[in-house]
Amino acid sequence: MPDLQTRTRPVAPDPGAAWPRAGAVLAHAAPALAAYAAVRAVGLLVLALWAPAAGKDALHLLGGRWDSVWYQRIAEHGYGYTATLPDGGVHPDLAFFPLLPALERGLAAVTPFTVEGAGIAVAWSAGLLAAWGVFAVGAHLRDRRTGVVLAALWGAYPTGFVQSMAYTETLFTACAAWSLYAVLKGRWITAGALCVLAGLTRPTAAALIAALAVTAVAVLLRERRTGDRRGLLRRNARMLLGVCLAPLGWLGYVVFVAVREGSPFAYFDVQARWGNSIDGGRALALFVAGLPLPAALGLCAALGLLGWLVVLCVRQRQPLPVLVYTVAVVVVSLIGSGYFGSRPRLMMPAFPLLLPPAVALAGMRTTARTAVTLTFLALASAVYGAWTLLGSGPP
Repeated sequence: MPDLQTRTRPVAPDPGAAWPRAGAVLAHAAPALAAYAAVRAVGLLVLALWAPAAGKDALHLLGGRWDSVWYQRIAEHGYGYTATLPDGGVHPDLAFFPLLPALERGLAAVTPFTVEGAGIAVAWSAGLLAAWGVFAVGAHLRDRRTGVVLAALWGAYPTGFVQSMAYTETLFTACAAWSLYAVLKGRWITAGALCVLAGLTRPTAAALIAALAVTAVAVLLRERRTGDRRGLLRRNARMLLGVCLAPLGWLGYVVFVAVREGSPFAYFDVQARWGNSIDGGRALALFVAGLPLPAALGLCAALGLLGWLVVLCVRQRQPLPVLVYTVAVVVVSLIGSGYFGSRPRLMMPAFPLLLPPAVALAGMRTTARTAVTLTFLALASAVYGAWTLLGSGPP
């Protein structure tokens, strides 16, 4: 397995360079953006053809169902709504982080879009930014071809249809991918600032915060062992500032909920009301145990494949921040007590899991074989996405 930390690569245009190079940077990423857009277009086309036959509106399926409705209500009215379920359960809207509804409200205020349309527009725009960031990380770790394939694979993720919905997955992945890229390039303040935005988008930002913190500790320990200890903190001042910035978005929202509700642990109480708490994997184990044997075996096989992908990421020797982020996203997604059907979606931002198959696909003998494989995966993802969206269960 190639060592991604030491592999020699051609120098690619740097997205952080001066404005005059913006055209060259965009041209470098254009194949990845085109591949990603094509994959998502296949998904939208299948949905557009299938939805009318089922008597449903494809755009409404993308922007007016499930969590999308909660974000739009926050965008229109602010926080303060609570839904009471028939079983007596209480779901406060404080479970949803503020960046997406803020963007929806802002875009709707300056364009002809409704809030629902603004949510879709934000998600699609963020999807392109996320694909660009995914490409940038893949190209940095391996090469341009692998980066293009990685972006396409991320678009063809089994629950990739959520990337076309007014959800936070694309917005969060964009922040996370570019933050990781900034760390890989040594731009710690940029990484920390992007982590702040990620922390205002999803609670999964805890994985990104951990990636920055663990990497910084490793850097300090290595320099302390091998270098001059004098001036250690001064030499790494920008890194430390970036790490200090990183948790401010997530912490800021937790404090906001605490002040609003009058309890220091209010945010965690809110999540518990939604059934989202850390149980160490108990809910997952009970779910598997309650399935019929064939379904349980199939799910165990899927979990085994997930574990093997993590092993391959380790064997690739992916850089520490990338590896910590990936493993943390996977672990957080598996040890929570929330609805099982949402877990594949929650793991979607862990795009480095797709780097081992991306390397394999990019290394195929001919471009045609790679293209045929990606086309098949895009079609499979599109059919599954349309079938799910036309059903009754949440993604």
